Amino acid sequence: MRPRRHLLRAAALAVLPLTAIAPPTGAAPLPTAAPSSSCTLPAPQDDGTDARYDLSSGGRERSFVLHLPPGYSSRDDWPLIVAYHGRGSSAVELQGYSKLSRLPAVTVFPEGEIGTGSGYRQAWQGAPYAPPGVDDVAFTADLLDHLDNTLCVDESRTYATGKSNGAGFVGLLACRLPDRFAAFAPVAGAFYPASREGCDTATPTSVMEVHGSGDATIPYDGDADRDLPAIPEWVGGWVDRDRCRPEPRVTHRGDDVTLLRWRGCADGTSVAHVVVTDGGHVWPGADVYSGGGYVTHTIQAHRLIWKFFTKHSLEEATR
Repeated sequence: MRPRRHLLRAAALAVLPLTAIAPPTGAAPLPTAAPSSSCTLPAPQDDGTDARYDLSSGGRERSFVLHLPPGYSSRDDWPLIVAYHGRGSSAVELQGYSKLSRLPAVTVFPEGEIGTGSGYRQAWQGAPYAPPGVDDVAFTADLLDHLDNTLCVDESRTYATGKSNGAGFVGLLACRLPDRFAAFAPVAGAFYPASREGCDTATPTSVMEVHGSGDATIPYDGDADRDLPAIPEWVGGWVDRDRCRPEPRVTHRGDDVTLLRWRGCADGTSVAHVVVTDGGHVWPGADVYSGGGYVTHTIQAHRLIWKFFTKHSLEEATR
């Protein structure tokens, strides 16, 4: 068994609340499990609301948006989802189109730092336009330490997702912080070489990649000029690292979605790949703009990701 991390409940990192954000509207949250016991830690904001906070990490002031689900105070073991926006996007934008805050989980949307290249564009470590000198892996570890120490979350059910450059960074986290997250789900991932560093020797972990075959920004078949791998090749790397059976189980949703699932993987892990035929550089199921190209509504990415996440926890995984 891979044991749950037991963090010392030391003093929390210094965090300053910023402007509150209106809660998202839309469909009711998915059903959640019965509460184990009430949360005894003081809630930093009201249940069912969003707020922005500052966090010191690596000598920099970083920020994130925190969403507490309705009924947060009634239980002490909420799953935690950390979601990373794409280049030039923002925490609020990702929260808006991803619908992740509708899930029965605490959701956190960190802000990237300003990267290189044209325009005033936020970005994440691992891409050639990433902000120089910024260690987003360390920022993520600091953020998790703070959240674990101050919120009623289950450290064994912490998950990471993101889109585009944020998804590429999620790929890096899968290789660098597998003991902090139980599963990873990059969407339209930009897997540049620096986002693949250390992956050759990475330990098994559960990964699901979602991508459109018509993505013109991060091509499904790869881009040699930018050293972007073909997405099936990137997924195949995790099939090999997780020592899964080589032949996936293939199912279809409607006329435009193919789901591939690999079983028999090491240490209780699994690998999955969702292909949207002719899908663009988008978040499947989004009701507002999330990138260019065709958006399928055959699936809702947030629900598919949630289903994958709920199958995995660090307590149940083995080494």
